[in-house]
Order: sequence, then structure tokens, then C-alpha cells
Amino acid sequence: MTQSKPQIKNEPAIQKLLSRMPDDVATSFSDDQLLHLKLALGARQWGKHKIDFRGTVALPFSPSKIYYVLLMGKNHRDLSRTEKAVSAFTITLFVSLFIFICVLVGLLVVYLLKSALGINLFENFSLGIWSWFKALW
Repeated sequence: MTQSKPQIKNEPAIQKLLSRMPDDVATSFSDDQLLHLKLALGARQWGKHKIDFRGTVALPFSPSKIYYVLLMGKNHRDLSRTEKAVSAFTITLFVSLFIFICVLVGLLVVYLLKSALGINLFENFSLGIWSWFKALW
């Protein structure tokens, strides 16, 4: 009794791969070549993540289950033009926000020092920050 070896061309992953190719190219692969392609594509290095949390949860009162996946790690793939633009905009936004907050804090410190030294730039005018600060202490 001989067992017939399942043809690799019937596997879903290989069928999907071959469907993306022109017919003449897809039919030119031997079973051995397809097996090696499957092994090469299956041994992906980018699939390792620092955080890889997977599981399933049974739904109450239902025979169904849902699955969840949380993957986190360094992005090793090349960014698209849109992703690069969004990244540059985000970095610019955060740097600008950081500089703006630093300038505001710096101005507040200079204003508090000025007020502590009793220096008035305009007579009978106050922002009320010095009074508020003194009330805190």
C-alpha cells in the first residue's frame, strides 16, 4: 500500500503565492522548488517580537471563541512615503511642543524672579502670577 504525497500546489499558502504571478511563471515551478519557496517564506526573521501575547477567549453563552494578538517590537520594514511624512510631521510636532513648553516655563521662571526682586515693568499692572505663587507657599 503506497501513500500518495500531497501535492504542494494544493496548499493555500502556495496557491496564494502562485495566484500573484503570471500563469506561465506559476506553472514553471517544480514541486521541489515550491517546497523550498514555502520553507524560505515560512522561516521569516521579521516574525520575532519583544512582546508576543496571543490567546483566545470563549464568548459567554456562545460556542464561538475570539482571538487576540498583541505584538510589539522594533519596526524593521522600510517606511512608505506617507509613513515617512507622518513620522516627520509627528517628530516636528513633538519637538515644537517641547520647545514651546520650555519657553513658557522659562518665561514663568524669569517672571517669578522679576517679581521676587520687586521689579515692576509697568506701574499698577500685574498678571497675578506672583500673588498666586506666594499663596501656594
